[in-house]
Amino acid sequence: MLNMIKKLILYCFVLGTAASQQELDYSRQTAITKAIKMVSPAVASINVIQIHAYASNPFFQDPWFQFFLQPETMSKEVKSSGSGVVISPDGYVLTNYHVIENAIELMVTIPGGEEYSAEIVGTDKVTDLTLLKLDGDNFPYAVLGNSDDLIIGEWVVALGNPFGLFGVNNQPLATAGIISAVNMDFGQQNSGRIFQDMVQTDAAINPGNSGGPLINAKGEIIGINTFIFTGSGVSQGSIGIGFAIPINRARAIAEELKTTGRIDRDFSTGLQVQPLTDQLARYLSIPFNEGVIIVEIATGSAAEKARLNVGDAIVKVEGQDVKNSRDILRIIEEEDIRPNQKLRLRIWRAGKYLNKTVKLGKL
Repeated sequence: MLNMIKKLILYCFVLGTAASQQELDYSRQTAITKAIKMVSPAVASINVIQIHAYASNPFFQDPWFQFFLQPETMSKEVKSSGSGVVISPDGYVLTNYHVIENAIELMVTIPGGEEYSAEIVGTDKVTDLTLLKLDGDNFPYAVLGNSDDLIIGEWVVALGNPFGLFGVNNQPLATAGIISAVNMDFGQQNSGRIFQDMVQTDAAINPGNSGGPLINAKGEIIGINTFIFTGSGVSQGSIGIGFAIPINRARAIAEELKTTGRIDRDFSTGLQVQPLTDQLARYLSIPFNEGVIIVEIATGSAAEKARLNVGDAIVKVEGQDVKNSRDILRIIEEEDIRPNQKLRLRIWRAGKYLNKTVKLGKL
């Protein structure tokens, strides 16, 4: 009888220990771990061979020599890697433009190690986005979230291929952090790229993470990881200041690339302008000297339809000050205003300010 009681006590102890272990294992499953498990199968490693141009003689890197002599350039093949994410079961992959820029070979690896050659459906250098297509179907894919509904301080995870480490075990790497800021505007870069409304995070983003997804705790993509601040021109590692393209913008670009293969920014205003100088201001009796003067309007153009006149002074476009024609073009590009969309102007005519709307024409 005593032995039976001992066995029963031992059985209850083992059962209780197993139940406690199960509870412990279950408690380790957080929203973050579940989100990573949900999205990881859709994260891709993108390996490319790119053509890089360089000066054939180191002296040509000196501006003094470039002033007198035409630099000679050569090109070489360079291996590079980045990240991407499958956004549909039929194999569409979203990544950064700079990941595949100048690529002559392109290979996409999905978790588990299966490799695919990828077709470039379309690219958009301005927003730094590219849409690829894998041959096949029934791919694991990630759900797109809503980047207009982000909460500063909410948990996020960056997934991707930092420093090419995806290839070690054919799985994406994950780093966790929070949303640090939203709507971060950096305007037009020297490269021509425009970074507007960016999502800032302190989740570690390193070289190779570019093009990978930034996801929320629900396992939804809320951004495409794009660039970081390093705090130094030498360091390449994360210091906790990274930026992602908001997914709502990326979704719109991807849909247009999927439909047409390009982003249509071939607009026309029908305007020719010149900067407003002190002399022009005095001649036209304008009480200020900053802005541009309309000097020509094309017949049948968007400007003519908006009833703009030669001699009108444009002082603001989309609420921003303008000083030359380049400012107008920059604002149109930064605001991503397309043909058949409206452009708001603030002008000066005959002693008073007027608000005008120009519906951009198409070239």
